[in-house]
Amino acid sequence: MIMNIGIVGLGLIGGSLAKAIRKNTEHTVLGYDISEQVQLKAKVVRAIDDVLTEERLTECDIVIIALYPATAVEFVEKHKERFNKNSIVIDCCGVKKVVCEPLFKLADEYGFTFIGAHPMAGIEFSGFDHSKNSLFENASMIMVPGHNVDIAKMHMLSNLFHEIGFSHIQISTPEEHDEVIACTSQMAHIVSSAYVKSPVAKKYKGYSAGSFKDMTRVAKMNPAMWTELFHANSDNLINEIDGFIERLTEYKTALQTDNRESMENLLAEGNRIK
Repeated sequence: MIMNIGIVGLGLIGGSLAKAIRKNTEHTVLGYDISEQVQLKAKVVRAIDDVLTEERLTECDIVIIALYPATAVEFVEKHKERFNKNSIVIDCCGVKKVVCEPLFKLADEYGFTFIGAHPMAGIEFSGFDHSKNSLFENASMIMVPGHNVDIAKMHMLSNLFHEIGFSHIQISTPEEHDEVIACTSQMAHIVSSAYVKSPVAKKYKGYSAGSFKDMTRVAKMNPAMWTELFHANSDNLINEIDGFIERLTEYKTALQTDNRESMENLLAEGNRIK
């Protein structure tokens, strides 16, 4: 079945989704961005077939909201009466509880389907100019459905995600998603940001290899977006930071006490876990 797919927000993720859908499927892609220049560019490079207007929301079989969490919720709340009753609305936010809880309720009340989603793909740059149709190749898509989800709609979305490059679909709950993502994504960004602030790090040229590059890559992030994500998941992230500080202290203590056996055991344990 050929579908109309609307994408709200044509930044890195939304733009890449538009390009991937256009490249790999026959679906019609309608796109909206707060920047008219981005909308025009997306149309010129054929990332979208046409601009998504408020009036055309009702034509969409799927609406993908690629905005920051608070703005995503606001958009759906504002347009709740315009969504087709048979449509699926999904978000792409990096946190799920603050998005899914209000939008599950709203979808039930107004008759459309809302499914939380989080594409586990990205680069250290943001914006439409950095979007690409290959961003999701071999990536994981996390899907967070409501309790009464239509399995056929989940299957349809899963097929779409596989078509555009995702190799794995992970089903989760808002709570589980936010707990795990605090460790696998958010902590990596916190650690990288703190790590590059060492005064010595500025002297890296000629003294660094792959490990330094790996540790510092995601320090180049969108501060506004990640601040919102961190604070929306603060309880889980604080737990991860506390545990990390506790574990780092063990390494520090081994050095302070010149306990080489302890250090070797700590390193061996990390090796084994990895």
